[in-house]
Order: sequence, then C-alpha cells, then structure tokens
Amino acid sequence: MNGALSLLQTLVNGGIDTCFTNPGTSEMHFVAAVDQVPQLRTILCLFEGVCTGAADGYARMTGNPAATLLHLGPGLGNGFANLHNARRAHSPLVNIVGDHATYHLQYDAPLTSDIVSVAKPVSAWIRSCRTAADVPGDAAAAIVAARRTPGYIATLILPGDCAWNESAAPATQFPVPVPPTVDEAAIQRTAALLRNGKQSVFCVGGPAATEAGMRLAARICQTTGARLVAQRASARMKLGANTPIVERVPYAVPQALKLLENAEQMILVGAPEPVAFFAYPNMPSRMSPPDALLYPFATAEQDVIGALDALAEEVGAGHEVGPVHERVCPDLPTGELTSEKIWQALARLLPEESVIADESITASWGSAKWMGGAHAHDWLPVMGGSIGQGIPVATGAAVACPGRKVVNTQADGSAMYTLQGLWTQAREELDVVTILFSNRAYAILQG
Repeated sequence: MNGALSLLQTLVNGGIDTCFTNPGTSEMHFVAAVDQVPQLRTILCLFEGVCTGAADGYARMTGNPAATLLHLGPGLGNGFANLHNARRAHSPLVNIVGDHATYHLQYDAPLTSDIVSVAKPVSAWIRSCRTAADVPGDAAAAIVAARRTPGYIATLILPGDCAWNESAAPATQFPVPVPPTVDEAAIQRTAALLRNGKQSVFCVGGPAATEAGMRLAARICQTTGARLVAQRASARMKLGANTPIVERVPYAVPQALKLLENAEQMILVGAPEPVAFFAYPNMPSRMSPPDALLYPFATAEQDVIGALDALAEEVGAGHEVGPVHERVCPDLPTGELTSEKIWQALARLLPEESVIADESITASWGSAKWMGGAHAHDWLPVMGGSIGQGIPVATGAAVACPGRKVVNTQADGSAMYTLQGLWTQAREELDVVTILFSNRAYAILQG
C-alpha cells in the first residue's frame, strides 16, 4: 500500500474515525485512498478555518481527536485562528498538512512555504515525513502526542511523494502515557489551606469545570466554606437545571476585580490564575489581590478529577453540592426583539441535554440571567478569543453527538469569518440551529 493508505489505516487503528478536510493537489493521493477505508468519515469543508474549528468542537464533545487535512502552508494559515482556539481548549487534534514532494521543495514553487514555522505557535508536536516508509510510524507518534493529557495539537506534514510511494504496514501500537497524579503532600497542603480560616477562593477551569469536576469542587466548597469560582471560560461546561451555582470570573476587569477583592488565598484547579483579557490604562493584569496567596493545586496536565476526588476525601466532603440551578420555564417574550429576549426564549425552548456553541460575544451579556434555569446543557465557549469559531465548533459538535440538539448562538460579525461552515452542516444533514444576533454594529469596540 502507498503512504496515503497506510496513514488512513493508522488513523483508524489509533481510534480516529473522523477527518475534516479541505484538500488540494498535494493531498489527492490521500483523497483517492479514502474510499478504501470506510471506517474513517471524511467531511468536506469549504474553508480551512471550518476544518480546524469543527475538529475542536468534535474533540470537546468526545474527548477523542479528529483529524484535519489542510493544503500546504497557506491552507494551514487559513486554519490558524481556530487552531489557536483549539490549543486553548486543550482539544486533541491530529493536524495533517500536505506539502510538495520532498524533491520538489528545492525549486521554490509558488505554494512553497515554511510550514513548520506556521505550525509552531499552535502545535505541541510537529513532524514532517521524510519517506513513505516513515508515514505510519510518524502518524502513530502524532496520535500519541495528541492524546496526552489534557489534549494537544499534533501537526503531521505529509509531502506528496510520501503519500504516493510504497509504504510500510499501518501502525497498531499507540502507547499513551497515564497523566501524573497530584502527590499526597499537595492534597494535604490544599486541605490545610481550606481549613486555616482565611477567605479562600477555589478557582476551577479546564478538566475541573466539567460536570464531574464541578460537582466534586462544589462538594469540597460546601464542606470547607471556600468560595467556588470558575474561570471565565472552559472548553466544555455543564450548565442549566440541577447544576451547581458557580460564579464565573467576568470578562470586564472592574467586575472581575470586585468578585475577587476579598480573596486571601486562591487555590487553582485545572486552570491558571485569572488575568485580564487585554491590558487597559491604570488597570492591573492580574485579577486576584496583590497580596493573595496563589496555590496551584492541580494543573490541567495532571489527573485533575482524581486530585479532586482525593481532596474531597481528605476534607471529609459530604454528598451535598450546595445550591443548584432550578428549572425555570419563563414566558415567551413579547414586544421589541432584544438579545436578552432571545436568551429568555432559548431558556424556555431549549431541549434537554442540548449543546450550545456560543460565540454571541457582546450579545451574551445577560445570558446567565436566563440560561441557569434552562434544561441542563453543555456550553462550548470561545476559548482563545479568536473569532469565527461558533459555526465550525457547532458543526463538529453535531458530528460528534448526532442524537443531541446543537444550538449555535452566534454574533453576526464573527459569523462572517466562517459562514462556509453552514454549507458543511447542510451537506452532512447536521442537526444545528443557528441563532444569529444581528446587531449590525462592531459592539465590542464600544465597550
């Protein structure tokens, strides 16, 4: 078999069953081999940013990497913004980038570029295949790299001749390391901090903001009296009825400072310390008080859920999670349409266990007032601040969860970057409802 077929079979052997593609001439042998590997679902996207954003949404909902297929350096550049968001979300992703044949690179053809340099800011692992025989081993290494905790982007560069030449047998071994545990000393120190009588903020994010993590954190705080706070955004959060009531660090600096002003110590779980999204004149970058103790109990690279479970046992946490959101079914709004009324209607009509891919930006202000009382749902926000994520992430989430309603709450300006994703949704017959907040204004610049 050639390198392309060996690559595809290696992806399947490694547990990857979905590939979002925008191929070009250099990737045609990959495309030609697709029909021979029916276990891999290939989904065509009209723009590379849709591929990368869809792979992000897919990974957030499955925990499993998807693959992307992009065309040379310019194609990778087109997909860069949503790779940035995926990196911030810790989404596992095998990013395959086609390149010129190895012997053709020396001639500096028009599409030749430094793919490695383009990939570096968003990739934890990068490799360019040297020969067709190397392809299955390189692909296996990419899968292993992507699957490391908490999830990484692995970029595999596939030169044309490595795809069309005779290759080796597909790889079958994918040894993914177990994430390190939080040591006993850290568990005991954290428990001691929670018992010392000081104003404690228990700040969760990443894996700790998942449904399992949030319930463990809520139990710990209910027992110790610590204040439970979540980062402004985490890759996937369970919100709505019967979920713990958790304060989130606001986007606006004054409100964030107000929320944390009395904290004497902040225990960080699965996330870095809260900082301002941007710098502003006469405003601090750090949101915690200057004299507050910051203690990183568990990082995203560790077994965060295991650490929370051990801490809950150490502090003798009961089963009570404290206050939870109650299901509230508001009346349907009347009168002039506003963004808040849209959230009110959505809170009433949203089906149970829906997925919301949120890129409503300024129109999101006010959503918390209503969505806490909606049926329980998964919330997928923009993680890296790079706009054009909502439509693609909704696409990937719908591919990942065909039995669940996916709702994309979408700002009109941000939608303009990746409208091509609607074509993929239609072509694949995906169950996505797009709510477009058409304020016809660049409202983020208005403060």
